Amino acid sequence: MNIDLQSLIGQGENQSLEFKSAKVHSNSLAKEMVAFANTSGGAILLGVEDDGSISGLPDDKNYEEWASNIARNNVIPALSLRVEQLLIDSQSVLYIEVPKGPEKPYQTQQNQFLTRVGSTNRIATQGELMRMFQQSGMFHFDQVAVPKTSINDLNMAALDQYFTPYEIEFSKETEAERKQLLINTDILAISGETTVGGLLMFGINPSRYLPQASIMFAHFDGTEPSAKLFNRQEIIGTLPYQVDTAVAILKNHLVRPSTIEGMKRVDTVALPPDRVLREMIVNACVHRNYGITGAQIRLFIYDDRIECISPGRLPNSVTVEKLRFGVSHASNPVLLKFMDNLRYIDRLGRGFPMIFREMEKLGKTVEVTEFGEELRVVISLT
Repeated sequence: MNIDLQSLIGQGENQSLEFKSAKVHSNSLAKEMVAFANTSGGAILLGVEDDGSISGLPDDKNYEEWASNIARNNVIPALSLRVEQLLIDSQSVLYIEVPKGPEKPYQTQQNQFLTRVGSTNRIATQGELMRMFQQSGMFHFDQVAVPKTSINDLNMAALDQYFTPYEIEFSKETEAERKQLLINTDILAISGETTVGGLLMFGINPSRYLPQASIMFAHFDGTEPSAKLFNRQEIIGTLPYQVDTAVAILKNHLVRPSTIEGMKRVDTVALPPDRVLREMIVNACVHRNYGITGAQIRLFIYDDRIECISPGRLPNSVTVEKLRFGVSHASNPVLLKFMDNLRYIDRLGRGFPMIFREMEKLGKTVEVTEFGEELRVVISLT
């Protein structure tokens, strides 16, 4: 590793950097590892005091082996680190690189789930812990029962239409048979309440119980959020309705400059194909975190780009780089199943690779970034 220790120390402790004395207790070092792994990763400099002064490492043990053993034995599940002992001002300092954990959530032997906030660590909140379990695939929010709902909140005509290809006449089943069928297909929970996924797919009015489950659309006259608004509207309803409506609105608002060549009108600017727009919106609806209240999908058109921002980070095993090659993970398996059956999506991981491929053909860029608890997809128009 080529590491500029002097520059690192000059930054001071921050969101991704921690200083520790060589006298630190193993449990204290484990807490730092857990906090970094549960957040976005970071580095620990062992042998550097809180004020940035270099105290170095004594010759009493092999610190590389010691730190690695703490990551294996004092962190649950075990972590793999990058560790290197370096020299600065004739003093030894141990550089410990803690990755963004692929198996969140991590905890200490004292059962503490910690996260990194600024230059300090704190106990994860219930919401943060829930999101980490979602990212790990150990918990799926779309299978959770929605309080105060029942079968009466479901659209019977939509259910009839959905089950017809399976040769099931839903409306002609007995009440007990209908309830059992909906439980077996994850539309109803055992309690008789709808699941989040069932309500989003077949609900009469999903936003009544899940106000965060909507798309906020805005068209700006410029390239910044402060620009004048051409239009702004909220798209609510079932996920199929939201997807179809959002695609239609996008197409209606995308300006298609054209010219006359011979007897034909020809577009002079290549805009994203319809299937690119559709795939971007479907992915946002199917893979977003519906457990984050007060956060909607935001779909923005600027003069030079389209932005689609969805609440929730990528699952543990998926990175932005892997998306390009079709690596995916079912954050919401109930929604994925129904949207797949309704032909809105497939499970072969071809969505994002298609978006990149189609836009590259047009000479346009696609940027995918994680920012806080959001995933942002930006498609260039110029």
